[in-house]
Amino acid sequence: MHYFVKAKKIFLENRIATDAYLEINEGKFGNVYQKVPSEAVVIDVGDNWVGPGLVDTHIHGFHNFDVMDNSFDSLEAISKGLLGCGVTSFLPTTLTSSFDLLNAVAKTISEHHNKVSGAKIQGIFFEGPYFTEKHKGAQNPSYFKDPSMAEFRKWQTSANGMIKKIALAPERPGAAEFTQELVAEDVTVSLAHSEATYQEAQQVVDAGASIFVHTFNGMSGLSHRDPGMVGCAMNNSSVYNELICDGHHVHPVAVNILTKLKTPEKIALITDCMRAGGMPDGHYKLGEFPVEVKDGAARLESNGSLAGSVLTLIDGVKNVSEWEVATVADALNMASIVPAKSVGIDTLCGSISSGKAADFIIITPDIELLETYLDGNLVFSQKGN
Repeated sequence: MHYFVKAKKIFLENRIATDAYLEINEGKFGNVYQKVPSEAVVIDVGDNWVGPGLVDTHIHGFHNFDVMDNSFDSLEAISKGLLGCGVTSFLPTTLTSSFDLLNAVAKTISEHHNKVSGAKIQGIFFEGPYFTEKHKGAQNPSYFKDPSMAEFRKWQTSANGMIKKIALAPERPGAAEFTQELVAEDVTVSLAHSEATYQEAQQVVDAGASIFVHTFNGMSGLSHRDPGMVGCAMNNSSVYNELICDGHHVHPVAVNILTKLKTPEKIALITDCMRAGGMPDGHYKLGEFPVEVKDGAARLESNGSLAGSVLTLIDGVKNVSEWEVATVADALNMASIVPAKSVGIDTLCGSISSGKAADFIIITPDIELLETYLDGNLVFSQKGN
């Protein structure tokens, strides 16, 4: 099918086209035009805007399903639910667990990733198990251990090469050597759930680690005499910084400071959403731990610590814009092309670019999601059609 979407604004990676027509040809993006032939098929969205499909590279669950359920039904439910959040590509994210369960989950995702009917599975994010206890968050410390290439290779074999990203604590013995080996194999290494000193974190960044996971959360903080992991995240211009912009995990002022320092090109908006995403307040589980969701935050019932989020990525974009941290164009990029680049999937998704799969969203000027398209097909409408 060949058609055009006419919109007040079309957000391309490096510019905004105004009062323009976006070409969609056989499920791929074509070019952007100011005029089209009179006989062209046109979908006119009026004063609304077209943006790239969003890319969530750190998400555990949605609609009461979790990646660690280890089932196709859960992956399918998460995949379909994400369409209503403007997400068209994602990395199913694991939690620290036993070798066997992680191995089984990796296998399940690899065998079924092409069968989901919603947002596209573009890889896997292993969040753990190579963490340390002080900033464990909702990760289970009984499974924490030192990095092992032999173990990782077994997981990667079961995943059929789909593990795109793994998180570890840089103070773990062997972390730098492990990082060097993985980066050479095109796996992105990220840093998280750690009490590392600045020097320990820097050593692993020097070895090739390139993302700080949910920056500020689950890591040693910044002080003027001990810059810690947060200082390392801030002081390395080349690394990416994930941020959960729900207003609970990070104060808007801290979001603003980090974004000004690192620029929007290095800030990847993520949700870290758990199974309670898209669900009413109540009691849920994250991994093996009971969680209460109340007033937009998910907290461990045992100690009140934040336990993932119930944020949708489109709301993260809206928050960053409303907090005046970034322009709408930058906020959209921070939730699409930036996370895609951070894990090397930007040739597949993340921007409106000729030849890429036509995964895009229609939003109002108030950043309310109206429609989501996959491969040029309408797959979600706020009207319920």
